[in-house]
Amino acid sequence: MWAMRKSKSDRWWVKYLDEKRSAKGWWHSFELPDGTRIEGANELEGQQRRLGQFPIPDDLRGKRVLDIGAWDGWFSFEMERRGAEVMAIDNWDNPRFHEMHAILGSRVDYRQMDMYDLTPDRIGRFDIVLFMGVLYHLKHPLLALELVCALTTEMAAVDSFVLREEHRPGTKADQRPIMEFYETNEFGGQTDNWVGPSLPCLLAFCRTAGFARVELRSVLEFGACLACYRKWEPLSPGTAAGPELVDAFHNTNLGINFKSRYDEALTAMFEWSADRLMLDDVKPEVGGYGVRPFHVRQTEDQRWQANFKLPPGLTPGWHNVSVRIRDNRPGNCLRVAVDVPIEAGVIRITGVCDGATWIPNQMDLSKGDSLALWIDGLPETADRNNVRAYLDGARLPVTYLEPPQESKPRQVNVRIPLEVSPGTGRLEVALGEQRTLHAGVQILAAGS
Repeated sequence: MWAMRKSKSDRWWVKYLDEKRSAKGWWHSFELPDGTRIEGANELEGQQRRLGQFPIPDDLRGKRVLDIGAWDGWFSFEMERRGAEVMAIDNWDNPRFHEMHAILGSRVDYRQMDMYDLTPDRIGRFDIVLFMGVLYHLKHPLLALELVCALTTEMAAVDSFVLREEHRPGTKADQRPIMEFYETNEFGGQTDNWVGPSLPCLLAFCRTAGFARVELRSVLEFGACLACYRKWEPLSPGTAAGPELVDAFHNTNLGINFKSRYDEALTAMFEWSADRLMLDDVKPEVGGYGVRPFHVRQTEDQRWQANFKLPPGLTPGWHNVSVRIRDNRPGNCLRVAVDVPIEAGVIRITGVCDGATWIPNQMDLSKGDSLALWIDGLPETADRNNVRAYLDGARLPVTYLEPPQESKPRQVNVRIPLEVSPGTGRLEVALGEQRTLHAGVQILAAGS
């Protein structure tokens, strides 16, 4: 099996650096304000070169930066030196970090936390997140990248070991999105190294995690450096208008309500005069954050459909959804609700009509199967998923829900099964714990 073959030098550098750290006592190297140097396992010039792969400004005043997996803290203190407000996280309390923190008189907020406990609710959001040399230490790398994305408002600097063809000859690792798993100490003799993604796999992971753009900055001796952006490229002046967004909804339950704690996705339906669009042509945005679609197709009615992940890290509330095409500016916006409580008051049926003939209080199944109801009291969060309609106790599919218009009753279309028995039926609508009083409808048989 190719996954078990190792070259003589496979991961030699892991053991070498660990032995060097044990001998020197430091993982990072430092130059103190008085010019004194502390030599660690990693050379100072190497640390500077590694950080220099990313487009991080020299002036970070007014920015918040998070350093995940801070170790001795060189990257944290460098961000602070540039003017940022910095939080540093590690899963163990490193005495060397405290020592350097005191030497520098630093104000970096140092916390011992688990990677999977890092959420915006607990630690806030950050303009820049450093996620360097951490990914391959985690059993759940994609989940970790989703958490990193949720914490990031501008860019995450991601670097990681990547599996290469030289590690596994004949696997085409440089061309395929594959990942190796290390059950025990296969990676350099250490038991806290769990995965080795190839470069295509690492790129795909970052896109799938919810970043809008993932830019390969460089491939260094032991890994790859990726700049992961939350937003699409800035628009140039005078760009043309984008597509007309016809609908935006939950891709499985068809509603407009989303829960950020789940892995949920949207479907956007839009008008665009093109015979062909590829994944990279379509640029959805939700709440100002871009996200790459995972599916784009042209429908039978010549509209376009794009499915994409709900961007991680959205604040509770209503968020605009829009779509850009290539370099065009976004078109019109529609809104979805994220973590918004569904609070329903008293609701009531104010009207019933056949969807084809518009005869009140009647449903002629020989003319069609659509019945229109008008419901008063529905909140803005009412949607095709949470509004439930019943005919004689049997639930009916909701096919349309009119957008809210001030305090007016909203039209709700439902589909009546053609096999329903003719006669007088009892209609009822529910939202949460609220239910309407019954309303009657005369059912005419499909063959009448």
